[in-house]
Amino acid sequence: MPHLVILYTPNIEPETDMSALCRTLADTMLEQRDEEGKQVYPTGGTRVLAYPAAHYAVADGKADYAFVYLNVRMAAGRSDAVKKRIGDALLDQAKRHFEPVFARRHIGITLQIDESPGQVYDGKHSNLHPLFNK
Repeated sequence: MPHLVILYTPNIEPETDMSALCRTLADTMLEQRDEEGKQVYPTGGTRVLAYPAAHYAVADGKADYAFVYLNVRMAAGRSDAVKKRIGDALLDQAKRHFEPVFARRHIGITLQIDESPGQVYDGKHSNLHPLFNK
């Protein structure tokens, strides 16, 4: 963990590159540092996934409105200041990415950070972490 999941209305797909957004947001996550200058998120555990909604309704339905929901899930232990910096940095990148879409249509963007204070089960199996823990 951390995972950033993006849910979006598919009506924006012709107007934007969601794969590019995923890469930008993953890079932004990897750039984040805590108060001691340490990397906040482990490189091998950082994932950004985007899913178009198969079915959706936005606002009153009287126009072809769009929506993007970004949800970051991470383990507990980061300070409130670090979490705010992360949220601000990710939202800033999302706003930059969708700026051309905003110029053409009505779109809403929401970013939330959820923290797992005490997990019941957190099983993992990966050979990614050793690639970056050198």
